[in-house]
Amino acid sequence: MSNFVVSARKYRPVRFDEVVGQTHVSQTLKNALQNDHLAHAFLFCGPRGVGKTTCARILAKVLNCQNRTDDFEPCNTCDSCQSFNKNASFNITELDAASNNSVDHIRSLVEQVRFQPQQGEYKVFIIDEVHMLSQAAFNAFLKTLEEPPSYAIFILATTEKHKIIPTILSRCQIFDFRRIQVADIVSYLEELCAKESITAESDALHIIAQKADGALRDALSIFDRIVSFSGKSITYDDVIENLNILDYDYYFKIVDALMTSDVAQVLLIFNDILRRGFEPDIFINGLAEHLRNLLVCKDEQTVALLEVSQSLQQKYLGQSQAALASFLLSGLSIANDCDINYKMARNKRLHVEMAIIKMAHIAQAIDLSKNPITVPQAAPVQAPIAEKKNPVVSNSVEQVQEKQSQAEQLPVEQSPDAEQSVNEPPVEQLPITNKGLTDPPISQTPNPPNANKLSSRLKTNPKHQLASLDDLAKEVENESAEEESKEKVEVTLEKVQEVWNEYTQAITSKAAQTSLKNAELAYQEGQIIVTVGSSLAEGHIRKELRDLMPTLHKKLQNKRITLEFNIDSSKSMIHKAPTKPKVLTPKEKFDQMKEQNPLVEKIYKRFDFLLDD
Repeated sequence: MSNFVVSARKYRPVRFDEVVGQTHVSQTLKNALQNDHLAHAFLFCGPRGVGKTTCARILAKVLNCQNRTDDFEPCNTCDSCQSFNKNASFNITELDAASNNSVDHIRSLVEQVRFQPQQGEYKVFIIDEVHMLSQAAFNAFLKTLEEPPSYAIFILATTEKHKIIPTILSRCQIFDFRRIQVADIVSYLEELCAKESITAESDALHIIAQKADGALRDALSIFDRIVSFSGKSITYDDVIENLNILDYDYYFKIVDALMTSDVAQVLLIFNDILRRGFEPDIFINGLAEHLRNLLVCKDEQTVALLEVSQSLQQKYLGQSQAALASFLLSGLSIANDCDINYKMARNKRLHVEMAIIKMAHIAQAIDLSKNPITVPQAAPVQAPIAEKKNPVVSNSVEQVQEKQSQAEQLPVEQSPDAEQSVNEPPVEQLPITNKGLTDPPISQTPNPPNANKLSSRLKTNPKHQLASLDDLAKEVENESAEEESKEKVEVTLEKVQEVWNEYTQAITSKAAQTSLKNAELAYQEGQIIVTVGSSLAEGHIRKELRDLMPTLHKKLQNKRITLEFNIDSSKSMIHKAPTKPKVLTPKEKFDQMKEQNPLVEKIYKRFDFLLDD
């Protein structure tokens, strides 16, 4: 059985040109070597599997290479490069700070810095996962990192730069590594397939690249797993089956059903997805991403944002032309809300089903908003004309005034029956409103004050309809004056306190009762000033204002009384922490005992006692 080497180690880059997706780092290091502006300390930070440690090893290899190329790459043929490839170079020291993070390990490293390189010009120290060092280890490393010997180069690598203390960061030249793009990973995997004589579908490689999440090492690990599963031929179906990924075709089918409002087909597709073992949250997240891709395809300028194969991109373009942007935006909103509330839902399946049913009715909602349904209005029903028996008087002063002005403008004609109706009051023909047939007319101006009282007076005595408006206005003013005189009853603090106490005893809430009882009252010009000890007590009283204010208005016969709160912390009922008793000296204790019992002093003198200091 041959010794198998994983692709991440077998095809690890040995030159700067072979590093994928980190041109900004490799080119900067080459220029520094060319211009002889190389720093003494570097910090490589970024996500996992993007080439931090690889670049550190290539830089260490180039520094001691005896035959550098014109573009400052290692030759891989000299003694220094050969010893480095065999992990036998004494000029390069690697330290894993995840397991060697104590002060002793750093002190041992500092001791090695004192010795000059045996071969080559530089001695390179690579510390991986440097953020795992302890605080004491960082402090022990500071002085050496700031002023190392001319032959010492430090390269620190980490995935969590925020955990490194600022004093270390300030002594290093920092390089930020980026996540590798899907297109770069796919291109690298295609080259790898050519070297290994493996045939792979483009869609399959795109799935592997997307699953790697920007890490080339993860992509190579997934690639090795798929090769072990499918052999020398990698297909799209093999990849989605092995990685447990939901097929794109499901999303295309379900979006087609959603656009046609086929709820039954949508539920059947979702049931098939669940039977295959996928969780509902995986489905709803995948559907949201699918809708996002369709929305991106609506504009030709944003099609490049799709990180899919060319054939799948054309499929997205075809479906995006049939989908409305409003449908996609509404579907994204529903999917986002479903994902946010998914954890709180007890019935996960029903929660997702309700979301996709809402999506299925988006098209109907859009059509309804564009073409609203107009309900035909019924023709107004005219009320029958009343007989000339009892006049119906309007309940508005404006209408009474209008009727009277019209009556004054009409010419008076002598009728044959005028002599018989001299003693009868004139009868006015007005239409009777029928509440069951038509609604009463709505006046554009609000009714004046006391209009209801005026209408009731006119109904009880119809003769008032011809009375002077000045007389009616005087009666209204007299009634309002009587009400104001009632409110001008003298209110004193004693009356306010009496009503306050009665209300306090009547309520059932203990907290509010305590707050009301402990409140101090003051009365000044129609305003009750309530002084409480804290905002909590004020809140308890404010909860009772709905019942308290009507009680005060009624009992004090004044509806204009208001409340104002004032907080005085000295009135608080919260007990202060008891003060500690004073510690007495033996002399002070003896003086207190003498005051309580004079015989103590006689005993003290007779037996010649001594007091402790």
